[in-house]
This record gives sequence, structure tokens and C-alpha cells, in this order.
Amino acid sequence: MLDSILKSIVDDNVLHAKWLNTLSYMENAGAKKISASEHKEHVNLIILKHAAEEHRHAYYLKKQISKLDEALCKTYTNAELLSPNHTKYYLHALDISVCRYLKSEFNLSGYDLKFAAYLFVTYAIEVRADELYPVYQAILVEAKSKVNVKSIILEEEGHLEEMINQLVGFSDDWENHAAEVIKIEKALFDNWVEALNAELLISA
Repeated sequence: MLDSILKSIVDDNVLHAKWLNTLSYMENAGAKKISASEHKEHVNLIILKHAAEEHRHAYYLKKQISKLDEALCKTYTNAELLSPNHTKYYLHALDISVCRYLKSEFNLSGYDLKFAAYLFVTYAIEVRADELYPVYQAILVEAKSKVNVKSIILEEEGHLEEMINQLVGFSDDWENHAAEVIKIEKALFDNWVEALNAELLISA
């Protein structure tokens, strides 16, 4: 379904601008969540790098909109996003559900819980990004669009590797826990895709 949704989006400049803006919003929300998970004093280089790169992705995606139409999507208001309620709910709900899961499995609280949630939520999002961006890029190439997300694909691959390295240090059993987190993310992502599809059907 995602493939056909993206093809419909890329074929329409207004929808495409909203899609880029929606991705930008999500990258920006992710960057803010990473910063919010930081310890007041013990901040490692990887966390700073991730927050900086997610912010840069948000900027890069927003900037790509001008290749379609400079007048479109100046803000993150609901009217300039696709499926705004689901878009804004996705990351927040993922964070809350993963925190709940980690609390029950590891009995964590405070900063320890925030950091564990950062590891697992970021891992799930990087797995998703590794699937989503290449599909989108292939459709952009096929449509001969001026927009491209190749630089984001390369960085997201690096992020995933870094998250795995940190998760290995967090728990010997990280893969089983990560699999549970992936299930939580998949349910939320599928709901988001359904909402996108419903919105496209209404606007068609």
C-alpha cells in the first residue's frame, strides 16, 4: 500500500510538499525527543550527533519543498501536514508505549528509563527509516523528480549501526526486547499509513 500512496503523493506537487513537510516535522520531533532524553551532565557524542543530524534532516526536507513550490508549507500547522493527528500521535505514542514496556521489563525510572527509551525508540525509527526512505527515493527517481533523499538514507544507515552498538551494551537480550518494540512501532506505523490512504481517497 505504501508504494501506491507514495506514487500518488509524488505525482501531485501540493501533496508532495505536504509529505516532505510531514517527514520534516517527524525528523524535528525525533530530534527534540533525543534532546529531551539527555542527562543534564553526562551527554555522549553519539546523542549530540543524532540530535544534530535529525535536526539537519528536518531542515533538509523542508528545504526540498522549494524545488516543488516555494510558496508551499512554511509552517508545521495541521493544514500543511498529511494526516496531522496521526503524524503527531505516532512518535509520542511510540515513546509512551516503549517506556511502559521497558519499565515493566527492566524496572527502570527517571533518567535510566529515558535513556533506555531513547535507545529502543531510536532503533525502531531507524529500522523504519531504512525501509521508508529507499522506497521513497526509488519513486522519486522513477518520477524524475528534482527532490532526493539520498544523503538521509546514508546517514540513517549509520544511525542504525550506532544504535545496535549501544543496545548490545545495554542488554545481552536486547534483540528480543527490540523485536517487541518493533511490533509496537509497526502497529502505529500501519495506522499512520491507513490514515494517509484515507486522506488521499478523500482528496482524490
